[in-house]
Amino acid sequence: MKYSIIVPVFNRPDEVDELLESLGSQTLRDFEVVIVEDGSQIPCKDVCDKYADILDLHYYFKENSGPGQSRNYGVERAQGEYVIILDSDAVTPTGFMQAIDDELKRQPTDAWGGPDAAHESFSDIQKAISYAMTSFFTTGGIRGGKKQLDKKFYPRSFNLGVRREVYLQLGGFTKERFSKMSLYGEDIDFSLRIYKNGYSCRLFPDAWLWHKRRTDFRRFWRQVYNSGYARINLWRKYPEALKPVHALPAVFTIGVAGLLLLSVFSVLALIPLILYSALIFIDSTIRNKSVMVGLKSIPAAFIQLIGYGVGFLESLFTKKHG
Repeated sequence: MKYSIIVPVFNRPDEVDELLESLGSQTLRDFEVVIVEDGSQIPCKDVCDKYADILDLHYYFKENSGPGQSRNYGVERAQGEYVIILDSDAVTPTGFMQAIDDELKRQPTDAWGGPDAAHESFSDIQKAISYAMTSFFTTGGIRGGKKQLDKKFYPRSFNLGVRREVYLQLGGFTKERFSKMSLYGEDIDFSLRIYKNGYSCRLFPDAWLWHKRRTDFRRFWRQVYNSGYARINLWRKYPEALKPVHALPAVFTIGVAGLLLLSVFSVLALIPLILYSALIFIDSTIRNKSVMVGLKSIPAAFIQLIGYGVGFLESLFTKKHG
């Protein structure tokens, strides 16, 4: 068997149903699916049973230990030459597996990652958050794009592939905490270790999938805050993990705070923020073909940058990791 798809799950049976349905429609079928239930109170066993005759599916239930260790658990039991790590909230287009196979035949590599996109069925907030995570005007387009700005591509755990032998040699995902929530930063740590151990890694631009974003702004804030917090702790371990682009949200955060303070004396200080909001609204409206998504992209963009910036700055002045 060539491929093993590993999916850690925690209380998300409905999402697993959508993912398995999409995997069942793949044009390339040389793969197994390993579902690892991470101590869920709402298990997805019944959902998995629906696909027993459609997919080569293996279901495991274990005590809760977080997504990283659940991925390791699944890889240890996988049979494929390559393992593909997906989040349970992903949905794959029919050509996803074929795109991976085509890229590996064209130019073999030890590891890879693919971009993501927002599905038409996603809510307006999910589309707005997806825009904020992938737009050039928020993250510089370094996430979710089909082109890489850096010479090295660092795949994320929602869409990551690696030779199983390499995965096991690297020890899989670490137990080390980089943020206040253990799941943040562990995929970047894994990607950095791929390069530090001399293995190759590439972006597979056509191996994209739909990745559901957070469903409300409160959860989105928590996500980007922890990502910013983790970046500093990753830098403390790997100096190459921090680049100027990672500091831009912190600069933006300080700038917004300064402009708000100045606005007490002159409302003209708000002009840059108004212009930026207008830019986000126009660009997102055009890209998403929706005025409502465009409007919701404004708070999403500010949350993306300020949330990450606050976490980044707090971690920078905190000696204790996590």
